[in-house]
Amino acid sequence: MHETFVIQVISAQNSTWQGTVSWSGGKKQAPFRSALELLKLIDSTLSEEGGEFQPELA
Repeated sequence: MHETFVIQVISAQNSTWQGTVSWSGGKKQAPFRSALELLKLIDSTLSEEGGEFQPELA
């Protein structure tokens, strides 16, 4: 299963990003306080689906 993430960076403080990430057609949304936290949110979402990250090559 593929998941699309929409990332909105609201600010960049302390050499990292803060913002929100949305997925599942905009039905789920979570704030993040750092780029690392954003990656952990994405990773946990993909892990829950039981799949590995496979980027689509254009």
